[in-house]
Amino acid sequence: MRGWAVTVGVIVPWGMLLGRAADAPAADWPTFRGAERTAVAPDTDLLEEWPADGPPLVWQTAGAGRGYASPTVAGDRIFTLGDGLSTAGDTDEYLSCFDRKTGRQLWKTKTGGPWTDGQESWQSSRSTPTVDGDTVYVITPFGQLVACATTDGREKFRIDLKATFGGTKGDSWGYSESVTIDGDRLVCTPGGEQATMVALDKKTGRPLWSCPMKGDRGAGHSSIVSADVGGRKVYVQTTAAGAFAVDAETGKFHWAYPIDQTTAVIPTPIVKGDLVFFAAGYKRGGALVRQKAGPGGSVTMNEVYGLKPELANKHGGVVLVGDHLYGCADDQAILICAELETGKIVWKERGSGKGSATVAAADGHVYVRYSDGTLSLVKADPAAYAEVSSFKVPGSGDRPSWAHMVILDGLLYLREGDAILCYDLRTGR
Repeated sequence: MRGWAVTVGVIVPWGMLLGRAADAPAADWPTFRGAERTAVAPDTDLLEEWPADGPPLVWQTAGAGRGYASPTVAGDRIFTLGDGLSTAGDTDEYLSCFDRKTGRQLWKTKTGGPWTDGQESWQSSRSTPTVDGDTVYVITPFGQLVACATTDGREKFRIDLKATFGGTKGDSWGYSESVTIDGDRLVCTPGGEQATMVALDKKTGRPLWSCPMKGDRGAGHSSIVSADVGGRKVYVQTTAAGAFAVDAETGKFHWAYPIDQTTAVIPTPIVKGDLVFFAAGYKRGGALVRQKAGPGGSVTMNEVYGLKPELANKHGGVVLVGDHLYGCADDQAILICAELETGKIVWKERGSGKGSATVAAADGHVYVRYSDGTLSLVKADPAAYAEVSSFKVPGSGDRPSWAHMVILDGLLYLREGDAILCYDLRTGR
């Protein structure tokens, strides 16, 4: 049996304190779905299967609070957003920071009140922080964009996306986007017709450009992805009105792919070359378009295939491994594998968990985290479905396990309500 040390709400294996304290972090996962927003990690030499109770637990800590925001890992620190922290004396929302090696909470900064609209399992924080250098940015469910110092949590500036830009949500569940940092720009999506997408100076919050989109129903829940089209950078995003693209330098509107109104539009789009795949849940579907450079710096798109209901995805997201898409079928405990360029489903199988599933990929496998707290390891193989291992994450079950996963430097980081857990996926340890 492994020995354990307990420090300020943190459970840490002795082996880590003695043997791994000198290990230097080699990479970052600075925003939602990683630096490239793909949810695909470059790690190799990871465990091919797990023990019955999962991979080795490196540490577990408390103080993340109630919420569905993912962890963000940058440098020697981890950040997340939540309300009602076990380490705070109130129910308010906090941006919190933890030590990457031990999980010990370093600081917490109050960002506002808790989000309490709707049924209890829909409530709480959901925006994953974005880290850039010495600043961490987050959007509260109420649409407050807050920038804080990574060192001590000191607030640098705050912008109300609703009051400043006339921002609106396309549903009643609050803002969820993770902001995009591109050079000196901070880009985000207030939503609505007035300023659907905006670019700000990342140091001051000063507006640089805004892109209005007529008929926009309000912000969805996805985060912006970048694409290169004929040497021109564009930002691709979805809102409650569908997918659209904006010129990164000028904020010029390029194209839109409208969809019929649905309950919510959540998954982040996937870009591969000139292709853009996007999906929406509630039986809406997934579609693929191809972008094309035109005269005068314009960018247009052509539909490769329209919305296929069998490719619907509610909020767990989709990953692209090679030429195939992997994700759960809408909000069911059914994993699908489909060809990106045709939308053809090559296999569809029920997993070992229950409810919808978030997904990430690394080293030839798809990591599938079901809302009941079951975590499965599945081969990323279009030939056939093969679940290798699964286990139930400790502490899961009280609320849905909706926070997305982080795989970085051979470690797996999970947010489970107030807790953050770090597992070792590396072989030969």
